[in-house]
Amino acid sequence: MVVIDKLCAARALKHRIAERRGRLFRVAYAWCRDRHLADDLVQEAIERAINKCHQLKDPSRLDSWLYSVLNNCWREHLRMRREHVELNDDDLVSTCCPEQQNISGELSARVLVLIGFLPDNQRQVLTLVVLEEFSYREVAEILDIPIGTVMSRLSRARRSLSDQLSSASEPVTESRSYLRRVK
Repeated sequence: MVVIDKLCAARALKHRIAERRGRLFRVAYAWCRDRHLADDLVQEAIERAINKCHQLKDPSRLDSWLYSVLNNCWREHLRMRREHVELNDDDLVSTCCPEQQNISGELSARVLVLIGFLPDNQRQVLTLVVLEEFSYREVAEILDIPIGTVMSRLSRARRSLSDQLSSASEPVTESRSYLRRVK
């Protein structure tokens, strides 16, 4: 009977892992800015998580554990690649003219571009805190860094975004109000 209970629990855990695919993809895409690579990273992370689900000590911490696995896959990818990504000017050009977008849409698009220019470590912290709403402690555990490092990277990322937005042509008040919502 104990074996059957363990099998059922393992099957349920694997199902819970698979349910988080969309959220993992969103974060992976924010980190790498490449749909195919993000999909590969998520598939690798889910495969590793399912194969090593016995290592999860506290099932209530599943999300943090999954993002740690995803972070390890991302680190491994970066280590294997060891090259700088070339920026394509076409990726930075908006296809819609300003008349077709409202101010908040333009601002959102500009923020996304600016986030892409952040260093990887700042972009990781920012996306985990803002998109996934993890606490600083959880982000520190996921990325395996001290909580003070999380706070300083997040502060530098926000400051950089704020500086870039306030130096642009749109009114500073709109840019800063958007950043407050992002915080």
